[in-house]
Amino acid sequence: MLDSVPWFVAVEFILVTGLALVMLNAAIRLSKNGWIIVSVWLTLLSGLALSGFYQETNAMPPRFVVVLLVPLLVITYVFLSERGKQWLESANIPFLTLLNTVRIPIEIILYQLFVYGTIPELMTFAGRNFDILAGITAPLVYYFGYKRRLLSRPIVITWNIISLLLLANIVIHAILSVPSPVQQLAFNQPNVAVLTFPFVLLPGFVVPAVLFSHLAALRYEWNQKRKAL
Repeated sequence: MLDSVPWFVAVEFILVTGLALVMLNAAIRLSKNGWIIVSVWLTLLSGLALSGFYQETNAMPPRFVVVLLVPLLVITYVFLSERGKQWLESANIPFLTLLNTVRIPIEIILYQLFVYGTIPELMTFAGRNFDILAGITAPLVYYFGYKRRLLSRPIVITWNIISLLLLANIVIHAILSVPSPVQQLAFNQPNVAVLTFPFVLLPGFVVPAVLFSHLAALRYEWNQKRKAL
């Protein structure tokens, strides 16, 4: 925990993370094994953060890489394995789209973390982070794109691609702002919040969940396009 960050900001973040988990489960219906994997991963992330593991910033490769690498490997397995592909067929794509609304409270929390000096301004909507736009527009895509079918497939695909680019933008800035041998940005007020509990769950769970939602949606739209040909 960060002494400079009030307890209520941590509680806000935990609640938003819980919401993301509930929405993800509602969209993909995690199996018993799926729940075990997610629970073990969240527990491991939290335990390592509480032990100060990620705050050893001179290690090479940076210890923070583990936070990002494991979810990426899991997502890669899901999309490339036959079992994963079958599982994706039952995913609720509209609800995965709605999951992106968690980006709104996340952006508010990021701004609070900036105010309390634990992330740089460039990671907020006052700086170079425009990710909140994806969160604001997600309900519109959910309703007009899937419920009312008023948005064309190219528009839905374009929204997902733009939202992915917005996500990539903040992830790159966040990585380059973390104290490490590869840090390039924000030396005066670096990104230290994500090295601690509970905020390590942002890159370790919330961001991968959002990434998964877009990749699953793009896969669905591409398959629908192929079927229509």
